Amino acid sequence: MKIAFTTTDGSMIDQHFGQCENFQIWEVGPDEAAFLELVTVEPHGSDEEDRIAARAKALADCAIVYTMQVGGPAAAKLVAQKIHPMKTNIEVSLPETVGKLQEVLRGNPPPWLRKAMNKGQTVSFEEE
Repeated sequence: MKIAFTTTDGSMIDQHFGQCENFQIWEVGPDEAAFLELVTVEPHGSDEEDRIAARAKALADCAIVYTMQVGGPAAAKLVAQKIHPMKTNIEVSLPETVGKLQEVLRGNPPPWLRKAMNKGQTVSFEEE
């Protein structure tokens, strides 16, 4: 699944969602994790609503956004796009966070995480 991280340097989750200009996008699975791309959000509009909408749209393919802080309106916009916001509250190591997430994925992930893992996948029922 694709996960976005608010980071200034790629090593720490250290940015507020609404102020972050660059998001690192990673593909994370139970056994492998890799950096995919850096998404830069250009200034959109003059109000906070436009900035939040632009960020949420730029991250539409992601299942989760790890961020140090996220406000209520921004979190609601993310959830509306089926992106799960994860707030760390303090600066934390991005690689350690990826490792901890992989441990959970290898075990018995909670229902919200199983749902996030399936984001973007269509379920098909084939007849035998």
